Amino acid sequence: MFENKKIFILGMARSGYEAAKVLASKNNEIIINDKNETQDEKHIEELKKLGIKVVLGSHPIDLIDESIDYVIKNPGIKDSHEMIVYAKKLNIPIINEVEMAYRLLPEDVTIIGITGSNGKTTTTTLVYEILKGANMPVILAGNIGYPLCLELDNIKSKDILLMEISIQQLCNFDKFKTNISVLTNIFEAHLDFVGNKENYINIKKRIFNHHSSNDYAVLNYDNVDVVNNTNDIMSHKEYFSINNKDTLCHLDGKYIVYDGKKIISTDDILLKGNHNYENIMAAILVSKRLNVSDDVIVSVLKNFRGVEHRIEFVKEYNGIKIYNDSKATNVKATEIALSSFDKPTILLLGGLDRGHSFADLTKYMKYVKLIVSYGETKHRIKEYADSIGIKCIVVDDLKGATDIAFDNAVSGDIILLSPACASWDQFKCFEERGEMFKKYVNERK
Repeated sequence: MFENKKIFILGMARSGYEAAKVLASKNNEIIINDKNETQDEKHIEELKKLGIKVVLGSHPIDLIDESIDYVIKNPGIKDSHEMIVYAKKLNIPIINEVEMAYRLLPEDVTIIGITGSNGKTTTTTLVYEILKGANMPVILAGNIGYPLCLELDNIKSKDILLMEISIQQLCNFDKFKTNISVLTNIFEAHLDFVGNKENYINIKKRIFNHHSSNDYAVLNYDNVDVVNNTNDIMSHKEYFSINNKDTLCHLDGKYIVYDGKKIISTDDILLKGNHNYENIMAAILVSKRLNVSDDVIVSVLKNFRGVEHRIEFVKEYNGIKIYNDSKATNVKATEIALSSFDKPTILLLGGLDRGHSFADLTKYMKYVKLIVSYGETKHRIKEYADSIGIKCIVVDDLKGATDIAFDNAVSGDIILLSPACASWDQFKCFEERGEMFKKYVNERK
C-alpha cells in the first residue's frame, strides 16, 4: 500500500507536509503543490532533500496526468477545485491525509471517531483525559491539531486511536472505519463548503461508514437531526440526553446518570452548561464502552477546566469574570456560550463578514447588557443590536473592544468574547484571536 507509486499532494499545510514525509519513506515519487508561496523554509528544504518535488505559487494543471496513482488533498480544499475536478476526469483516486494514514495502521487498533457541529473538541479532550487517567494506551490525532501521519510511528498493535474528525476530513473518506463513533449534534454549519444542509448531514454520517452491529454509535437523543438521520446506520446505538431519562446516560436533576447509577453531581463538575453536560455524557458512554471505572471518570470531571478558547475562564478582575470563547466562529456556538451565563454580560461580537444573520442570537440575549462590535461585521452587528434594543458600541479591532468592555463593566458582570464570526479579517486563526484577547485582559492591572 502506497509503495512505488506516483502521488500528487494538493495543499501543503501541516497535513500535506506530514503525509509527504511518510510517503517518501516508501519509495514513492511525490509532487506537493500549494498556491501559497509562504511556507516554512525548513519544511521545504526537508522535503526537497527527501526527493520530493515542491511546486508553490500556482496550480499548474499539467502536474496531474494519467501517471498519477493517487491524489491526496488537504481537507480544506473543496472537491470543486480545478485540480480535483481534473483528477476525477482521469479516474485518479482522491483521498485525504487521514484516509491515507488509516490504511497504514495496525489492523487491531481500536479507533474512536468524534464529530459534530459543536462540542467535538471538548468531548475528544475529555475522552483523552479519562483514558489517560485509566492508564490506557491512547493516541490523540485528527482535527484537534495532530495529523494522523505525525502519529503513525507511535501507534502500536492494540493501541486506542482517538480522533476528532471535521466535516472537511469526512468529505474524502473511503475505507476509513471506527469502532466507536460519536455524533455530538447537527446544526447548519460549513454550508459554504458542502453546499446545503442535506449534504452536510450525509457527510457527517460517514463517521459510521462500514459499521456493523459490533460497532458503537454514541448519539445525542435531544438533537432531532441526529436521531432522524441515524435510523439507517448499522451500529449498536447508545444515546445520551439532557431531557430523556430513558436513555443510557442522562441528566436527572443535578446528577449525571449512567445505566441507572448516579455518576457525579453537576455541583462537582467545573464545566457548566447543558452543552457541556452533553459533551460529558458522550465521553462517559465512550469510556464505559472501554470499561473505565467510575472513580477515574469522576476524578477527571472534577478537575477538567475545559478546552482553550471554548468558554475558557481567563481571570476575575475587580469582581468581573472574563471568558474567552474565540472558537465560537458561528452563531450557534455563540448561542451555546450565552446560554451558559445568568449574570449581566458584555458581549464582544465581530470578525470576518460571511453575510450570515445574527437574528438567531436574539432569544439568548436575556442577560446581555452591552454588545461591543468590531471587525468586518461591526456595522451589521450594530444594526442587529439596534433592532433588538440592546446598546452597541462600535470599534475597529479586538483591542478596542476589550478596552470598551472593561470601561463599561462593574463587579458581578461577565465579559464574554464569543464572536460568532471567523477570525480571518484580522487574525490568521481563532487561536491567535483568543491568545490576543487573553493578552489584552491580562494587561489590565
